[in-house]
This record gives sequence, structure tokens and C-alpha cells, in this order.
Amino acid sequence: MNKAITDGLVLMPPAFSEGLNLWSREDGLTGQGSWAGQPNAAYVPADADFAGCLEIQKTAATTRLRCFQSIPFMPGLYLQVTARVKVISGAMPSVRIAGWAGNASGVNVGAAQQTGASVALTGYGQVVTLRAIIGSGNRPGVDMVWGTAPVVGHIGLDLTGANGGIVRIDDIAIEDVTSVFHSQMMDWVDVRDYGARADGVTDDRAAFEAADTAAAGRTVVVSKGNYRIGSHLTFENPVRFEGGITMPATARLACKRNFNLDTYATAFGSELEGFRRAVQVLFYNPDHVTLDLSGRRVDLTEPLDIAAIAGLTTFATRRVIANGQLNANTSTGWTTQTVTSVGTYAVAQPYLLTGVANVSNVPVGARVSGSGVGREVYVTAKDTGAGTVTLSRPLWAAAGTRTFTFERYRYMLDFSGFTSLSRFELVDIDLQCNGISSAVMLAPAGDTFRMADCVVTRPKDRGITSTGTGCQGIMVDQCQFLSDEQAVPAADRTSIALNVNANDAKLRNNRVVRFAHFGVMAGTCNLLIGNHFFQGDNQTAGSRRAGIVFTAKNLVTLMTGNYIDNCFIELSNEHDQSPAFGTGYSFGGLTVTGNIFICSDVGAWFRWLVVAPKGAGHFLNGLNVSGNAFRTVNATIDRIEAVDTTHASLAPAQFRNVVFEANTFHGITQITANPVIVAHSQNTAADTWTVDGAAWLPFSGRARNVVSAVARGTITNAANAVQYLAHYALTEQGSNGGQVALKWPSAVKGRVDVTVRADNPL
Repeated sequence: MNKAITDGLVLMPPAFSEGLNLWSREDGLTGQGSWAGQPNAAYVPADADFAGCLEIQKTAATTRLRCFQSIPFMPGLYLQVTARVKVISGAMPSVRIAGWAGNASGVNVGAAQQTGASVALTGYGQVVTLRAIIGSGNRPGVDMVWGTAPVVGHIGLDLTGANGGIVRIDDIAIEDVTSVFHSQMMDWVDVRDYGARADGVTDDRAAFEAADTAAAGRTVVVSKGNYRIGSHLTFENPVRFEGGITMPATARLACKRNFNLDTYATAFGSELEGFRRAVQVLFYNPDHVTLDLSGRRVDLTEPLDIAAIAGLTTFATRRVIANGQLNANTSTGWTTQTVTSVGTYAVAQPYLLTGVANVSNVPVGARVSGSGVGREVYVTAKDTGAGTVTLSRPLWAAAGTRTFTFERYRYMLDFSGFTSLSRFELVDIDLQCNGISSAVMLAPAGDTFRMADCVVTRPKDRGITSTGTGCQGIMVDQCQFLSDEQAVPAADRTSIALNVNANDAKLRNNRVVRFAHFGVMAGTCNLLIGNHFFQGDNQTAGSRRAGIVFTAKNLVTLMTGNYIDNCFIELSNEHDQSPAFGTGYSFGGLTVTGNIFICSDVGAWFRWLVVAPKGAGHFLNGLNVSGNAFRTVNATIDRIEAVDTTHASLAPAQFRNVVFEANTFHGITQITANPVIVAHSQNTAADTWTVDGAAWLPFSGRARNVVSAVARGTITNAANAVQYLAHYALTEQGSNGGQVALKWPSAVKGRVDVTVRADNPL
């Protein structure tokens, strides 16, 4: 910065050759005496050392020399005063730079330091150069601190000490040296000042490092230009890019104090390249936990292979991408790769297809479909030499050789290149799939992936896909999943919000709109709390699909406080290579409490709880459905639960610990309860009373236990005489086993309340 240039300030005082009347022998104020015509002063036009100079004989204690010209002054301005002097004869005086500082009212500012350091002259004819810097700030190198009050100065010098000496003084120079203090005054340093060429060819890395070192807490400015950086570069200080940089694809730019998309997008010239580069650094620098997208949108034309960008295959330290939008733009990069091939499946190798034709063409990460294949089965690996494909889940009815279809969907954020990825999070990200891409594919292994406060809008096929166990402990909190199939009838939808293969999933407070399914859950020990998922359509008496599909049998899962709208909960074992019950657990371990169940414009056959066994012999073992509200709108349905017997039925004689209680029913013809209190009135005397509880018992259950049978009023014989008789009960009576026979010693009549259970509670 140079005010003489930028603001046109006149700083240089007149040369002595212009007349001694321009120089004051006092303070330089108007009306004060000049040096013109003084007997002890003369202009010397020629001197061996000076082209022209003022010669003064010192006659006063302090002989002053000040220019009448008002030298402008302001805060932030630093002036260097230079004077060259020599003694010709007589006594040796001392000399110092001096000046008079005046404020806007023309009053001297007494607080200003108006004299510099005094220098003694010690030899005749010896030229001594005096320098002093006048500035507003008390900075190192400033000799005369004037502060902010002065606006003008009358600059010159003082002769002090012994009188009688004759001194010659060269023209006094005043120059703006603010630039000397530039790096200390400003809160930034420029890489160009440290040798950066900005020609796009020269490697400017050394200059960038030098500027960063010199910054010492200030901001490094990469001024306009195109800079090439040949290898890894780290900024320890804040950095501001006005120009752009190019780096090799494997070189990382770490901006420790500006780790956000704004910085990287400006540095690399686009949001997309900036995002790639920032993600690259996210995995390497321990100073960075969160990549802030600065609320900006990144347009994608193809999937981002995060492992390839990072150059890693495993990572297990918490990292977060937050606060921005990813937007899929139309391109061929999103085209689903579809391959059809013949392979052989054997129950003894439940996770393997062998003898796969053209196995080299089968993409890892593809969804597998075909006869006997359950929902959300994916290719986790392949061995081209062996002709095998490894599956994420077993196949329930695909034994033998048959044709399979492999579809590799395209995801905006694809983590499948990692062998294992743990503790990665997406927070406050808007994933605009626009019906042309899917959103997120997880790594094949890892744990505690978290997605919070995100919106997945119009995924073409999937929201979040797990092809292995990278979903272990997954947390999806306060997200919205908005389907691209909202105008499609529910029965025809194919998109799925998410799937899970491993255990300990937490799905909490999400809103999911009109997918084929909210989730296909193959793991156990899940928490589904506070979600609202609705899958209705505009069809009259339309079909409905499962909102949540559980494919593990013993779930150990809690569903609480959810709003389950026009969809149902399905329990299936479609990921079981031997779907018939053998040993171990069957369907159960599920607690469904405090939920809202709604349906509208559905047929009477609609059910909210469906068990769909794929093999014979299964039963319910630990199912608690309590404190829920069931309600229909513009419809009446028969009941809330059913068994899908397409492939097999349940074995109700094996039900254990099944509880349906404290639920409310509106618009449902037949309520469901277990245990159920059946009020039986026997109007004709008989020794056997048949009490029918079948209609109330869940999932076509049998009346397996009678908890109590309590008379309501008197028990009488045919003659109405009161009888005091003991009775006993026979369970599982009738063609469907839903009846109880109360046996009396003789024929009696009356009323009893019989508490019946469809299960063995222990």
C-alpha cells in the first residue's frame, strides 16, 4: 500500500533549491519566520557530496528546520523521513529528525512523539544519514508514534548540542513505507509475495508453504491466477482463495482452518471437484471430523465412489458430511446395469451361487432376483476363476440350477468400495435423486453408520442399501424419505427406502412416503421408534404393501410410538435356506406397543399384522401387541392380523407367550385379544357348555389354555334350583380348536366369563 500512489497524497517536501522561504526556522506554521535572508543560512548549489544543500551555522540551543508544506497524515499511514548531513567546521552538534503534529483544528497534538533519536556528529566532512519512521501505531520499527489525532505534519530536523558548528543538509525526503508494515498491519499474507508464479505450469507449492509459515495465525490469500501444486499441501492457517489451483488426483489439499465446501469449491473451480477433494482430505487429516458443505448444492452426473476418492479400503474413525445438498443430473452415469445368468444354489452353501455363467459380467453390489429369492438379496463378492457369486442373504426356495437376474443400481454416495467402514455419518444432507439415481450404498462391512436430519427425495430404486454387514448398529434419525412413485398404485411400486442385514438397527422419528416398503429388516435387536410411514394411494379398495418386513424369525425388536399408515408389518423367513421349522426359535421376539395404525379406502381383507411363513411348522413365540390404536377411514376391515398361507401355515398349537391387550379398535369388525374374556350364556341346562373364543384369538389361534371360568350370577338346574358344582375345562375343541368345553357334574345353566388364551404363556 502506498498512499502517494493510491490516494494521490503529496508527501515530499520542497527541495532547498526552490527557495529557503519554503522552510521554517520554527514549527512550520503560517506566519512564522523562514530561513530566507538569515545571516547564518545559505543555499549551496554545489557540494562534493550533495547536488544542492542548505548550509546552517548553529547559533541556538535547538536550531529548527521545518517545511512550511503541510504533509498529510492519517491512521494506518507510515512515513519514513530521511536526511543526510555533515559538519564542515566548528563545534560538533547532534542532529535528529523532528516535526510538528497538528490535529484537524490546527492545534498541536502534544501526545504525539515529535522528535526522533538524536545522533552526535563526530567527524568533519563525514556524511551521516538519519532515518526515522513516523506512524500512527506503536509498532516495532516506528520511531515517532503520532497516534490517530494528527492530520498534518511539518517535518524537518533539529540541531542540538554545541553552537558554532557549520552543518550542510541535503534535501529531506519523505516517503510512504506503509508497505514495509503491510504484512504486520493486515490480517493476511499473499502467496505471490512469497514467490508464487500463478502461471499454471510452475509448481507453486514451496511459495504456498512459505506464505503459510509467515502467516502465523493470519489468513493466507491465494490471489487471482492459476496455480499448480505438485504434491500434498497443508494450510495450518486460514486460507482464502481468489485464484484457483490444480493438483494431481492423488495429492491432497488440507485446509485445517477452512475445511468447508466454500473453500474447496473456490480453490478447484467447481462444487463437484471441491467436494471430491474435501472428501479425500476428510479421511486423512485427524484435525477434520466434519466436512461442512456450507449449505451449497453439488451437482452429480455419476455415482461418487467414496473409497476411490479417499484412496482407502478400511476406515473406522468418526467422520461426518453435513449441511448441503447433492443433486443428481440426468446422464448415462445412472443407468442400471442388468445381467441375466444361470447359476446353481445348494442349501449346504447358503451364501453362494456356483457355476455362474459369465460371472465376470455380474456386478458386485447388484440385487439378485429370481424364483425362490427373497427381497433385498445382493451380490457381496464374486470369484471369476471359480465361477461363484457370494450373496448377502440365503435363498429360501432356489435350490438347483436356474436363471437369476442381477441389477446394479447407481447411488450418489457409493461406499461399497470400502472393505469396511465404521462410524461414518451424514447429517442435514438433502439427497435429490430426482428419479434417476439411488441415494446411499453402504460398505459391505462396518458398524454404526448414521444418517440424521437428512432428506432422500425421489430415489429411483433405493434410499439406503446394505449389501452386507456395513449396517451393523445403523442409526437413521429424523430423516425424510420421499418416493418417486407417489402417483403409482401401491401394488405396483418397486422402490424401497432402506434395508438392513445386520443387527441393532435404530430407526427413529423418520417420515417415509409411498414406497413399496419402508424397510426390509434381516437383522435382529432393532429399535423402531416414532416413525411415520405411509404407503397409501388414490385407488378405491386398493392393495397395500408391507411397511416393514422382518425376515429374521426371533427378532428381539421393539416398535413403539410409530404411525403406521396404509401399510402393514410383515414377519417372513424369506432369507432362510431351510424355511421349514426344524429346531430353535420360530417367529417372535417382537414388541409392538403404543403405535397408531391407520388405513383408508382398503378392502375388508386388509390386515396390519401379517405372518408369512415360507415353510411348514412355524409358530409364534414371544409377540406382544399392546396399547395400540387401530382405525379405518372410509373402510371397514374384518380384523387386524392374518397369516399369509401362500406357502405355509402357522402351527397354532405351538403358540407361546403371545399377548394382544389394551388395544383400541375403530372400524374393525372383529377385535383381537389374547388372553380374551369370553362371556358365555347357557340358557338350556347341559352338562357340557361349549365356549367359542376362536374369533378373538390372533392368527387363527387355538384355545390352548383356560385361565379362569367365573360364574356371573347363579348356576341353576333345569328347575332353576341353585347348584353349587365344580367344573373343569377341555381346551382346543371344535374343528378349528378355538373352543373350550366346560364340563359340569350335571346339567346346569347360567352365565360364565371364561378367560381363554391362544398360547402357553410360559
